[in-house]
Amino acid sequence: MHETLNRAEDEVVQICQDLIRIDTSNFGDGSGPGEAEAAAYVVASLREVGLQPQTFESDPGRVSVVVRIPGADPSRGALCIHGHLDVVPANAADWSVDPFSGELRDGCVWGRGAVDMKDMDAMILACVRDLARTGTVPPRDLVIVLFADEEAGGRKGSHFLVEQHPEVFEGVTEAISEVGGYSVTVTDRDGTQRRTYLLQTAEKGISWMRLTAHGRAGHGSVPNDENAIVRLAEAISRIAAHTWPREFIPSVRTLLDGLGELTGTSWSDEDLEELLDHLGGAQGFVRGTLQDTSNVPMLDAGHKHNVIPQHASANVDCRFLPGHEEQLLATIRDLAGEHVSVEVLQRDIALDAPFEGDLVEAMVAALRTEDPDAVVLPYCLSGGTDNKALSLLGITGYGFAPLRLPADLDFAPMFHGVDERVPVDALRFGARVLGRLIATC
Repeated sequence: MHETLNRAEDEVVQICQDLIRIDTSNFGDGSGPGEAEAAAYVVASLREVGLQPQTFESDPGRVSVVVRIPGADPSRGALCIHGHLDVVPANAADWSVDPFSGELRDGCVWGRGAVDMKDMDAMILACVRDLARTGTVPPRDLVIVLFADEEAGGRKGSHFLVEQHPEVFEGVTEAISEVGGYSVTVTDRDGTQRRTYLLQTAEKGISWMRLTAHGRAGHGSVPNDENAIVRLAEAISRIAAHTWPREFIPSVRTLLDGLGELTGTSWSDEDLEELLDHLGGAQGFVRGTLQDTSNVPMLDAGHKHNVIPQHASANVDCRFLPGHEEQLLATIRDLAGEHVSVEVLQRDIALDAPFEGDLVEAMVAALRTEDPDAVVLPYCLSGGTDNKALSLLGITGYGFAPLRLPADLDFAPMFHGVDERVPVDALRFGARVLGRLIATC
């Protein structure tokens, strides 16, 4: 085991750099380069150690990679370990380094995907390569998948495979992927700094909507009380002003209870500020899980300065807690008003898995083997992952991309942010933890 882990951690940094240097920007409109080059790199890496991966191309260039590794007990449910090869776009002018350089600087690997999620992709590849080189047989079947298109909802990646190739996931009962297992340093009730690892057990649902306001077209010089832009602006103002009621799902309440116990901070459902401050930059993720949310990221209205348009539209990004989808849609329609129609463009379900069971225990044990003083707490992700698609096959998913992070690194805001980077030591730690999990899962 020790030699195996050393091999994995010795190559994980290089793999992460290699993957970052392959531009897999996903613009959401099919205009990006796609994932084919990164998929080819993954395939070559797996074939080099004797594995025979499959590739699945949903559209030209949109390639996902799958390899199944038989385990010692095929009667047990298989574990899917998955990542995604695409990244969100990066504006190079905003960055301190070339976002696709994979540069090593200040003890970190820099570049788009260093956090989301080519770091975890590299851990997966490093550990699987070692598994194959050493001939190690995992306790149960492993299904390793690197998906296309996660950053645009997975329609050309995870959803494509679930709908068109469900046989890939035959026998799979559980899955692990991104946005969980990283550490946040918290000062406990005794004044001691404690690394607290956030294991992702839940995800909010997604509802992307378009508001379209209808009005009367006319000349810009003539008064118009049926202006579509005004009606749209009023609808947006009502949505922005709406206070969504709080509801703490089990994973959120367990996190808050655990954090309160650790820090000695009292809290109530109405007053969480002091408690959440202990989480630093990660508190944003938690704040987004206390209630449903709605944000307006896009507007489209008008075409000429002196022409009042007949229609104006805006996109709304809504995230909902488990069981809240229908009520959220009804609320948005009510707030939009009679002159504004609401169309759901894309939706995906909310998830809430238990913070218990053999897999959870194995993840916690793997972390504590490498970091004996670790505190592990569940949390809900305000965004979404490919676990949503896998859940349609009855697969229970968790977020576990283990990283032991420096106390002064504001990590969470780097998801989709500028100057994205991951510490080298954290990558090596993650490879050791993931290797232990694979050996004990």
